[in-house]
Amino acid sequence: MRKILDLQAPIMSLQSVLEDLLVATSDGLLHLIHWEGMTNGRKAINLCTVPFSVDLQSSRAGSFLGFEDVHIRDMEYCATLDGFAVVFNDGKVGFITPVSSRFTAEQLHGVWPQDVVDGTCVAVNNKYRLMAFGCASGSVQVYTIDNTTGAMLLSHKLELTAKQYPDIWNKTGAVKLVRWSPDNSVVIVTWEYGGLSLWSVFGAQLICTLGGDFAYRSDGTKKDPLKINSMSWGAEGYHLWVISGFGSQNTENESDSKSVVKQPSILLFQFLKSALTVNPCMSNQEQVLLQGEDRLYLNCGEASQTQNPRSTSAHSDHKPSQEKGPFAAGSSESQSLSTLLGHRHWHVVQISSTYLESNWPIRFSAIDKLGQNIAVVGKFGFAHYSLLTKKWKLFGNITQEQNMIVTGGLAWWNDFIVLACYNISDHQEELRVYLRTSNLDNAFAHVTKTQAETLLLSVFRDMVIVFRADCSICLYSIERKSDGPNTAGIQVLQEVSMSRYIPHPFLVVSVTLTSVSTENGITLKMPQQARDAESIMLNLAGQLIMMQRDRSGPQIREKDSNTNQRKLLPFCPPVVLAQSVENVWTTCRANKQKRHLLEALWLSCGGSGMKVWLPLFPRDHRKPHSFLSQRIMLPFHINIYPLAVLFEDALVLGAVNDTVLYDSLYTRNSAREQLEVLFPFCVVERTSQIYLHHILRQLLVRNLGEQALLLAQSCAALPYFPHVLELMLHEVLEEEATSREPIPDPLLPTVAKFITEFPLFLQTVVHCARKTEYALWNYLFAAVGNPKDLFEECLMAQDLDTAASYLIILQNMEVPAVSRQHATLLFNTALEQSKWDLCRHMIRFLKAIGSGESETPPSTPTAQEPSSSGGFEFFRNRSISLSQSAENVPASKFSLQKTLSMPSGPSGKRWSKDSDCAENMYIDMMLWRHARRLLEEVRLKDLGCFAAQLGFELISWLCKERTRAARVDNFVLALKRLHKDFLWPLPIIPASSLSSPFKNGKYRTVGEQLLTSQSADPFLNLEIDAGISNVQRSRSWLGNIGPTHHEIDTASSHGPQMQDAFLSPLSNKGDECSIGSATDLTESSSMVDGDWTMVDENFSTLSLTQSDLEHISMELASKGPHKSQVQLRYLLHIFMEAGCLDWCVVIGLILRESSIINQILVIIQSSEVDGEMLQNIKTGLHAVDRWASTDCPGYKPFLNIIKPQLQKLSEITEEQVQPEAFQAITVGKTPEQTTPRAEENRSSSSHGSISQGEVGGSSSVSRKEEDTMRAEEEEPFQDGTYDCSVS
Repeated sequence: MRKILDLQAPIMSLQSVLEDLLVATSDGLLHLIHWEGMTNGRKAINLCTVPFSVDLQSSRAGSFLGFEDVHIRDMEYCATLDGFAVVFNDGKVGFITPVSSRFTAEQLHGVWPQDVVDGTCVAVNNKYRLMAFGCASGSVQVYTIDNTTGAMLLSHKLELTAKQYPDIWNKTGAVKLVRWSPDNSVVIVTWEYGGLSLWSVFGAQLICTLGGDFAYRSDGTKKDPLKINSMSWGAEGYHLWVISGFGSQNTENESDSKSVVKQPSILLFQFLKSALTVNPCMSNQEQVLLQGEDRLYLNCGEASQTQNPRSTSAHSDHKPSQEKGPFAAGSSESQSLSTLLGHRHWHVVQISSTYLESNWPIRFSAIDKLGQNIAVVGKFGFAHYSLLTKKWKLFGNITQEQNMIVTGGLAWWNDFIVLACYNISDHQEELRVYLRTSNLDNAFAHVTKTQAETLLLSVFRDMVIVFRADCSICLYSIERKSDGPNTAGIQVLQEVSMSRYIPHPFLVVSVTLTSVSTENGITLKMPQQARDAESIMLNLAGQLIMMQRDRSGPQIREKDSNTNQRKLLPFCPPVVLAQSVENVWTTCRANKQKRHLLEALWLSCGGSGMKVWLPLFPRDHRKPHSFLSQRIMLPFHINIYPLAVLFEDALVLGAVNDTVLYDSLYTRNSAREQLEVLFPFCVVERTSQIYLHHILRQLLVRNLGEQALLLAQSCAALPYFPHVLELMLHEVLEEEATSREPIPDPLLPTVAKFITEFPLFLQTVVHCARKTEYALWNYLFAAVGNPKDLFEECLMAQDLDTAASYLIILQNMEVPAVSRQHATLLFNTALEQSKWDLCRHMIRFLKAIGSGESETPPSTPTAQEPSSSGGFEFFRNRSISLSQSAENVPASKFSLQKTLSMPSGPSGKRWSKDSDCAENMYIDMMLWRHARRLLEEVRLKDLGCFAAQLGFELISWLCKERTRAARVDNFVLALKRLHKDFLWPLPIIPASSLSSPFKNGKYRTVGEQLLTSQSADPFLNLEIDAGISNVQRSRSWLGNIGPTHHEIDTASSHGPQMQDAFLSPLSNKGDECSIGSATDLTESSSMVDGDWTMVDENFSTLSLTQSDLEHISMELASKGPHKSQVQLRYLLHIFMEAGCLDWCVVIGLILRESSIINQILVIIQSSEVDGEMLQNIKTGLHAVDRWASTDCPGYKPFLNIIKPQLQKLSEITEEQVQPEAFQAITVGKTPEQTTPRAEENRSSSSHGSISQGEVGGSSSVSRKEEDTMRAEEEEPFQDGTYDCSVS
C-alpha cells in the first residue's frame, strides 16, 4: 500500500483522468490527486465556484450552483470531449470542461440542459461523443455537445413505448445503471424495479426483458423481473457480467404464500455481435455475419450445412448453480431472400480451438463477396476458413502469428486477404496481402510499410482505402502481379489529410470509397467519369461526411503518360450528408434496369429508422430541370435492425433475438424458483423486410410520381412486388381513414392513381379491402373507383377469381339485387371457362342471397354425412339414376323412361333445407342453358365435366331434351368433334387386313375372349370388388366425388325401385394421351385392382399367330388414351339411360364396337322409340357411310361389320310407319333374350320392365350363335362394371 488519503467526506465518485485521479466527495468538492497519492499542492475545487450556463458562448456570465449542499452523485470522463458528464444530487445534469489546459476552479466551466431535473446516473460513449443520463422517470436522455456553441443538445431518448409495453412502460422505476459496450456500439440499461434492455447507439431497441417470454410464464402468470445491482461488460462485448440482487419476493404457491430471500448471484450473459460493429468494410455487406467469442453465424451456405442456432449456449443448458446463466442473446437485431433466404437457420462455424487457445477473443471477422471464405482476427495473427472444404488455415510458424497484431481490420479482395497490422519485432506499421490458396506464411505475403497506425481499412473495386491515426486517408491500388499469379502488389495512389476536419482519430466509425456522387452521371461529359467518380464516405461520430473529387479544374487527358502514374483528382471540402448514422451500405455493381437501387446510398440511423439517398433520373434521358436536385434523402421506418441490404431484391436483412420458454421442466413448488425458469433460453433468428413501399410512398409525398414509377417498374419482376403495392395502399388507407383531424392533402388518391399504372391494380385493391375493416371501405373506394366498375373490369380482363373477391365487397356495400345481378354475370362466365371451383362457390353465393343471408358472405355449410367429397359441399348426393345394375339385360333399359324423366333420388334435397324454390329454379335455368349450349356445340367432354363437377342431373335433363337439344343434327360433324375432343385417332386400314381373319368378325378382341372365358359367378364377385376400388381411385371427372364403402351399403338398401348409381370413371393418372395404356387387357385386369394372375392363367389358353399379334397391335394403335375411353363409356351409359340413342350410336361408332350398335337395336325393338329419332339415326349413319367412303376409309371395315344391323334398322324405320306391324316385331325379338341368366331374370323381373312371358316367345336361334352375340354385347357392360360402380 503506497498511501492513505483522508478526504474527510464520503467519496461519491472516482474517475481516472489521464495521469490523475479525480475524486468527488459528498461535501461538494472535487479533488485532483496524482496516482502517487500527491495532490501536488492543488487545492480541491468547490463546485459552487464553477460557473454554469446553457452554452459556452455566454462566456463567464454563467450562474453558479447557488446552494450549500450540492455535490456530484455520478460522473464520467469523456476523452474525446475532454470533460466530465456529471449528475448532481438534486437531479440536475451537466458537463464540466476545462477552458484551458490547467485544471483549476477558475479554468472550469459547466453547461447544462434546462429541462433535466431527475438524473440518476450517467455513462459516456467516447466514439460517438454521447452522454447517456439515466432519469428517475425510467427513460435515458442521450446528449451530445454542439461543436459551434458548446451547448448540450438532446440527441435522442431511450424509452419504452406504451405501444410495445402497455402494462409496464411507466412502471419501471428510475434508471439504475447505464453501460456502453467496449466497442461503443450498444448500451445496456437496467431499472430500479428490475429488467434489462439493450439499445443501439442511436436508440434502436434490440432486447428488453420486460415483455414476452422474459416477463410471463407459459401459463400466462407474470414473473418477477430480474433485479440487477451491478454489471460490467467483458472483453470485446461478448459477455455481460451481472450481480443480481434479489430482495424479499413472494413466490405464488397454490397452497400458501411464502416470503423467500434470494441470495445475490453472479450471472453471465453471452452476446453475438454483427461484424460491422468492429470491421465496417465494404466486402461483407451482402451477407449477414455475426461473431461470437468462439463461433461465427452466417446467413449463407447450403441447407445441408446449416446447424440449429439453439446450440448457442456454451454452458450446459440446465445448470442448477447460478454462477453462469446459459444465455445467448443477439446484440444486433434483424432475416433474408434469394440464395441468402433459403431457410431460417444459421450456418454456424466453430472457430479453430488451436487458434483460440492463444488468441482469444475474436476481434475482427470478414467474409468474401461470394460468401465462401471467412477470415478472423484474434489477439495476434489471423486465420481463415473455407465453407466449401470446411477447413481452417492457420500460420505454420507460430512466431510469425505472435509477431503481428491486426489494428485496422481486414478485408477480402478476390482471393486475397488485405489487412493492416503492427509488426512487433520491427516496431513497424504494415499493410499486408496474403493469398488464400497458398500456405499461411509471411514468405507468401506482400508487405507495404506505412507511416502511422492504421485504424480502418476498406476495399472498393481494385482500390484499398485506409484511415490512419494521424487523421489522414490513404488510397492504394491493388493488382495481381504479372510475374506470378500468386502475388498481389500494392501501390500508393493518393494521400488526403483530414486533420482540419477530424478533432480526434478515434471518432471515425467507418471510412468507405463509393461511386456515389451528387452528380448522377447524366450531366457529366463522360459517363466513364460517373462510374469512377469515387467519393469518400466518412462516418465521424454519427455524422456522415462526403468528400467528392474536385472536377472544377481543367480536365486534361494525359494520353502519353503511363496509366499507373496518372494524377488523381483532388477532393472537394467535406459535406455533411446525415446525422445519427450507425451503418452505411453502397455497392459497386451496376445494373441498368435497377439504377435507382444500385446507385443509392443506404443509411441505418438507429431509433429513427433508415434513410436512403436516392438518385433521381430524368425520363428517357431528357435534359434534367435545373431546379430539380439530382439526389434526394428519404427517411423510412422498418421493424427490424438492418445488418445487410440486398440492393436488387429491395430487402433488408438482419437478426432478431428470440426466446424459448423452458419453465415446464421445473415445478414451481420449490422454495427457490430456478433462474432458468425466470429467464428463458435465447436464440438468434434470421429476419428480413421489404422496404420498397416506404420509398415509393416517400417519393409520392414529395410529388415525385414519375421517379416512383421508374423505380417501381424496375422492380415489377420481384416475386413480392404485388405485396409491396398492397402494403403501400393499406398503410396510407389505415392512416388517413382513421385520422381524427381532417387531412389537408390526402395521399390516398395519389397512391390509387399510381397503382392503376400496374396490371395488378384490381387484385391489389380487392386484397387490401378484404384485409381492412368494412368501415374503411367507403373511403378506399372513393379514391380507387366504384367496386361495380372494378368488377366489370375484372370480367373484361377474364380475371374471374379477383371478380369473385369484388362480389363479396359488392354484397356488403350494395342491395341484394345488385350483387345478384353481378353474381349471375360471373356465374355464366365461370361456366363458360369451366372454372368449376368458382362455379360451386357462385351457386352457394346465389343461394345465400336468395335465402336472405345478404348481410354476411356465405359460409361453406358443414357436411351432413360422412363422405369422401373433395370439398364439393352441395353435391354429395349424386342424382344420376342408373336404375339397374350393370349386368342387367340391355333390353330392359329403355322401358324405364317414365321413371327417368322425373327428378330422381335425393335431387329434391340437393340444396339446403331452407332454400328458396325460386332461387333453385333460377340457378337450374342457368345450368340448363349452359348444358344446352354445350350439346349444341358438340362439346361432350365439357358436358361430362360440367355434370360431374356441379352435380348436374344430366339424365333427367337429357330425357326432357331428347328431341330438342339432345338430338344429333350432323353425325359426321359430331364424330369429328369427338375424335378431336377425346384425342381419339381416326381409324386406318391395316396392310394385312385383306387376309386377316378378323375382317369378317370371326374373332373378337383379346379383352372379349378373356372375359367370356370366365364363369359368371366369379365375375359377379369381381365386379363388386372393382366397384369399390374404382370409387377409391376415381379421379377423372368427378375429382373426389364418390361414395365410400359404407355409402354403397346404405344406398343398396333403399329398395329396388329407385336406386342412385354412383358413377366414378377411372382415370389414368399419368399422361392425357398415352395410347399404350388403352388396351382392353389392362382394363379387364385392373378389375381386380392390379392382380395380373387372372390374365396370366388365361393367356396360356390363347394361341395367337403372328398375324393375330399384328392385328392386335394395330387395334391398340387406333385407340385413344385410356382416360378418354373411360369417359366415353361413362357418357354412353348416361345417354343410354336417357334414351338419347342417336348419341349412343355416335359413341358406338367412335369406340368401333358392334356390340353397342346391337344393343341400341335391341332397345329400339323392345320399346317405343320416337320415329323421328329413328329416321335421324338412319340418315346420320348413311351420312357417316358416305363420309367414310370419301374422307375416312378407316371406318369402312367397321361399317361393313355392322351392315346387318343397319339393314335391320332401316327395316324398323320403314315398319314404324305402319303401327300395326310394330307388335309383331316386338314379339319376335332378337335372340339375345331367349335364355336370360338367373341373375338377369331376377333383376329384370324386379324392375318390372319386361314380363317373363313376353320374353319366352322365340327360341329359334342356335345356342352357339346366341353365345357369340351375347359375348359381343356383354363387352361394354363388362367395361361398365369397370368404370361405373352401381349400387
